[in-house]
Amino acid sequence: MNNLAKLNKLTEQIIGAAIEVHRHLGPGLLESAYETCLAYEFQQLGLTFERQKALPLIYKEIHLDQGYRIDLLVERRVIVELKVVEQITPVHESQVLSYLRFSGCEIGLLLNFNVKLLKHGIRRFIMT
Repeated sequence: MNNLAKLNKLTEQIIGAAIEVHRHLGPGLLESAYETCLAYEFQQLGLTFERQKALPLIYKEIHLDQGYRIDLLVERRVIVELKVVEQITPVHESQVLSYLRFSGCEIGLLLNFNVKLLKHGIRRFIMT
């Protein structure tokens, strides 16, 4: 299985876990509740992950520890950013793209749990 196929399989697992959480909890809760339940689902799937992973910002020779945090980093390869908002905006998308650029990860998922059907709240980003 090539690298892209492995990443696709991993993102399918992540999205499946998110759908499972959303099916049980529905929309409108706090981001932290979804994060905790997703972490449980990832654990059940045997995926390695880090919650609230610190992401430093490096500008030229300056190392800025500004408190940027990735909600979930799965298998050290996929960034999962959670939202509970009325609508995903370009700022949310830019946040994920910036996290991809600064982390070196290739795939990012932006999941908005404040929707009736989670499939309407999923955005997938690929950094080439």
